[in-house]
Amino acid sequence: MDSVIDIVTFPSLTATAVALVVAILFWYLRSYISNHNRQSNHLPPVPEVPGVPLLGNLLQLKEKKPYMTFTRWAETYGPIYSIRTGATSMVVVSSNEIAKEAFVTRFQSISTRNLSKALKVLTADKTMVAMSDYNDYHKTVKRHILTGVLGPNAQKKHRVHRDIMMENVSNQLHAFVKNSTEQEEVDLRSIFQSELFGLAMRQTMGKDVESIYVEDLKTTMKRDEIFNVLVVDPMMGAIDVDWRDFFPYLKWVPNKKFENTIQQMYIRREAVMKALIKEHKQRIASGEKLNSYIDYLLSEAQTLTDQQLLMSLWEPIIESSDTTMVTTEWAIYELAKNPNIQDRLYRDIKSVCGSDKITEEHLSQLPYITAIFHETLRRHSPVPIIPLRHVHEDTVLGGYHVPAGTELAVNIYGCNMETNVWENPEVWDPERFMKENETIEMQKTMAFGGGKRVCAGS
Repeated sequence: MDSVIDIVTFPSLTATAVALVVAILFWYLRSYISNHNRQSNHLPPVPEVPGVPLLGNLLQLKEKKPYMTFTRWAETYGPIYSIRTGATSMVVVSSNEIAKEAFVTRFQSISTRNLSKALKVLTADKTMVAMSDYNDYHKTVKRHILTGVLGPNAQKKHRVHRDIMMENVSNQLHAFVKNSTEQEEVDLRSIFQSELFGLAMRQTMGKDVESIYVEDLKTTMKRDEIFNVLVVDPMMGAIDVDWRDFFPYLKWVPNKKFENTIQQMYIRREAVMKALIKEHKQRIASGEKLNSYIDYLLSEAQTLTDQQLLMSLWEPIIESSDTTMVTTEWAIYELAKNPNIQDRLYRDIKSVCGSDKITEEHLSQLPYITAIFHETLRRHSPVPIIPLRHVHEDTVLGGYHVPAGTELAVNIYGCNMETNVWENPEVWDPERFMKENETIEMQKTMAFGGGKRVCAGS
């Protein structure tokens, strides 16, 4: 009777004890099955980074830049090794050759994603091109985004939007130079952030936005708040960690604070996108014609559900606003550190453009700009670790057996630090992409992934 009273009186203590016992049993059961499977396969297992029971290598991954830790481990354990994050096995690849093997040769075994709890919510359960499994839906929405935003014909249509952005950036920088003192700092991030968001909105929704009434939230949002809801908050939520992701068998344990935070991000994002879509449909009804992605989708993608339409419109907004800004910032940073490279770039531009304004037509005559872009992607990849792939059937990578159920992390930063591929990889040097004034081997940076799941924007 006393034991029954104890269980009723201390339910949380009982739940904790049960969870601990289950965790221990699960750990040893997984270890036994894993070892048994390896012994039955003639290929060697992937080298393991030593960890501790239950937690695996989690305590060794406390720093904010796990790709740095992954790269250091590659120096000790090789270009492919395995770690344990709680109850999950993960294979980490820090090699261009093995990454290409995973993306191309072994693609059929590694074509799906197993998302974190936060990403499942924020992507509306894999409704984004970048986060969906490789299936008919993925092929359909990727075709739409290529046709409506990223493909050659779409880029020609959207040229006017890019010209507006470049004119705005140029005007702001000229105004700053004219009105500032010699020692005054310029906030490039705020300029790039605002103009890239404006470009994303014009390409996607037909016009930039200063404010909008959000009916579902009963409030009017200004531009900065719209940017936070559509870009900043989801980016922060995507990297938020729920400890239950590492221990799936404990998913029944509540984590209300985390769940509420992510759910509010989702609700606010949905409400703002619905308001933008509603406003655009009203403009169409009034006879206004706009050159935008939403017009293409409403006309050519009528099989999409309302949710799929919303996510198809939101994806180019967040991706254009974030990764492009990060790459631009790093390029400016490196140019500021390297006056000799600045001079080389200036001379090239001057020889091609003279005193004329630089236009997109000039870019094909300016290979050094392209080299700067690709060297920046190599040294400062905006996505240093490609979103995890899920191994859904036994496969082979780098000559090792990789069992089904394993997560695969491709460490792009580590791939771009390989000394057998790149000379002095720590050094930012655009010349490595120049050979007799020709850009070479751009795919080596792996910045856009590879194979059938290569980034649509590549």
